[in-house]
Amino acid sequence: MYNNAMRLLEHEINPLIQDAWKIIAPFWPLRNLVSINPLQGLEDLPIEQALIQANALFQYADFPDAMGVINRQTIKWLQAFFDAGQATLNMPMRHLGLYTAWKKLAWFDQQIHSGEQTKQLWLKNLPESPQDAIIQVLSELCIAKDQMPLFLTLMLTTLPGWAGHIQYRVHDDATQKSLKTDYMAIRLIMTRLMWGTAMPDLLQWHARCLQLAQTKPSPLAEMQKNESSYMANLLQALSLNKVGTETDGGVVGTETEANGGNDASVGEPSPVHAQLVFCIDVRSEPFRGILEGMGAYETFGFSGFFGLPIGICDTTTGQKFASCPVLLQPKYYVEEGPVSTALRLRDAAGYERLSMFKNAYQSLKYNIGTAFALVECLGVFSGIWMAIKTLFPVKSVQIREELAGLVRPPVDMMPTIEHISLADQCQYAEFALRNIGLISNFAPVLVLCGHGSTTENNAYASLLHCGACGGQHGSHNAKVLALILNNPKVRTHLATVGIIIPETTRCIAAEHNTTTDVVELYESCLGHGSNLPPQLIPIIETLREHLIHVRMANTQKRCKTMGFYGDQTACSKHAKKRSNDWSQIRPEWGLAGNASFIIGPRSLSKGTDLQGRVFLHSYDHQQDTDGRILTGILTAPMVVAQWINNQYLFSTLDPVAYGSGSKITKNITGKIGVMQGAASDLMTGLPMQSVYRTDTDPYHQPLRLNVVIHGSRALLDSILSDQPVLQKLFGHGWILLTCIDPHHQAHFLNRDFTWRNSLM
Repeated sequence: MYNNAMRLLEHEINPLIQDAWKIIAPFWPLRNLVSINPLQGLEDLPIEQALIQANALFQYADFPDAMGVINRQTIKWLQAFFDAGQATLNMPMRHLGLYTAWKKLAWFDQQIHSGEQTKQLWLKNLPESPQDAIIQVLSELCIAKDQMPLFLTLMLTTLPGWAGHIQYRVHDDATQKSLKTDYMAIRLIMTRLMWGTAMPDLLQWHARCLQLAQTKPSPLAEMQKNESSYMANLLQALSLNKVGTETDGGVVGTETEANGGNDASVGEPSPVHAQLVFCIDVRSEPFRGILEGMGAYETFGFSGFFGLPIGICDTTTGQKFASCPVLLQPKYYVEEGPVSTALRLRDAAGYERLSMFKNAYQSLKYNIGTAFALVECLGVFSGIWMAIKTLFPVKSVQIREELAGLVRPPVDMMPTIEHISLADQCQYAEFALRNIGLISNFAPVLVLCGHGSTTENNAYASLLHCGACGGQHGSHNAKVLALILNNPKVRTHLATVGIIIPETTRCIAAEHNTTTDVVELYESCLGHGSNLPPQLIPIIETLREHLIHVRMANTQKRCKTMGFYGDQTACSKHAKKRSNDWSQIRPEWGLAGNASFIIGPRSLSKGTDLQGRVFLHSYDHQQDTDGRILTGILTAPMVVAQWINNQYLFSTLDPVAYGSGSKITKNITGKIGVMQGAASDLMTGLPMQSVYRTDTDPYHQPLRLNVVIHGSRALLDSILSDQPVLQKLFGHGWILLTCIDPHHQAHFLNRDFTWRNSLM
């Protein structure tokens, strides 16, 4: 029977395996967590059907006891193989690959074969190829060909967190594509050893789960109610801001008129003092609104990686990371380090000293022979330090930074763009400026503001950084684009395509700390040495003062959402304390509450209280007659926003199946991810504290992303007809779409891609 099955499946097994993996969404490790739709593998289905299937595949209350045993054994091996530095003893032979290393070691594991010699011998004689092992096990479990797709899928969905991490590994590094087959082989082999009746038992269990899912009330009805209420209020608020009217200070309301006007205005100075480009992140929106009311400032929204497909390489540590959306691969790795040779040498020496101290401590802490002696020697000091961190969190961080500074003095880290070709620099500069609609009327100061957060003892810290930068801080990309836009050769090219940046205009980078609302300006990105025009100094100083006032006002608004009430000074102190407190379960709300994605000129929403719930992307349809800019926005930033929205949505609907449970009972495994208790599947979503006020009171309102576009409906129809990914997301109901035409009339997209003129 086995030989017949092998002949039958040799050319079919790989497609079966790959099809089974389509259900699994990737899960990034803690160092660069990225929001993702946990139901990404079901997006080819209408959302109504997807919710039912997901309930049966991922939201089961329990599963057969034998499956639980198999899961526990799988988890312990995956913990050892994927460990990223937490374990003191590494799993042997990891370099051989998951299946080969496991096969050479597993026959020593009595928890798998219970010491039975026949099982041991069977394990030892498994095929060298994981594909052949899969074929053999499928045959021995008597699984019919038409049952194989579902059975293989259930091998993954009964432990979806670890499967998601393997999906990420393959996504991140194509050379690891064999991991999928390796993992499937191990799951099947363990099932064969410990659950001989798995075929009928598992399929019958899933049939019961599916039957139960079909009888449960769908969350879609409540979501639709929330969406209708939200959109009615949003459209009513937007109707007060007619596009084309003048704004305060004489700045024309549309970004077309303000920035892309007639030829006579090209290259002329703008009536505003500074233009600031923020990430489209919902936390930037309220900050922008307050800043615009402080003076002659104009703000724009653009994806936080600023259109740069780059990674960053720290010249001191040698560490590399991608700093662009996960939909892209870095084209360049930009070196970032101290600005002078002397500073580079000093920083390298300091890093070496600091690493030596850390490595020595870790070695003593985890060594069997010295661990107890270390506790005896440092126990009192550790207790005192823990008390300081608990009672005086802000002071403890200051002390730690001062001590670290004695060993490795702080130094400004700047990127270099010399390895980016001039042609690409010109392309990136033009792409960014045209995408936000800023092609003329430049202000004296142009600020590119990335964002990140600062928290203590927070396993989910990277989720609070910039999703467009792959879970990293956005200042790296802001600095690079600032250097590019200050490059005289790039400006010369831009002038040839009609984008004339005045000689006196300077571009500087900045970063918005979303936990404390502090904005740091990086004036060293000028790229012109020290030739800052004198007339810009008072503008920058005034901007710096205004940013302090904006910080105070915005922090006070945010503190109210976290249950703290006080004046601006008290709220600023409270926010800083939350940022430095190692026991804080909710340093900030992150993107909780996100509800819509507005693509249009700032005049469409300026002066409106959007409640920090909107992704705000600048767009001028009059500068996009062929639809290329809008297509780029809809197929990249909007898709990322949908992932974020869906992660918050499903983490709220089911914090266990789609979230990470409670932070209180979490355990970090292998520096990869979070488990609940001593051993569980990897928890892939948001912790309850990120979406719930209390254990039972959700803060995030479950609804789908509402996309609002100011532009031509005919152009939208053309884009939708050409983009399969948009047809899937809009046609299957994963995202809702509203078009506000140039006459300021709202049109709502139906699932069959016709339009209606009423919300309901």
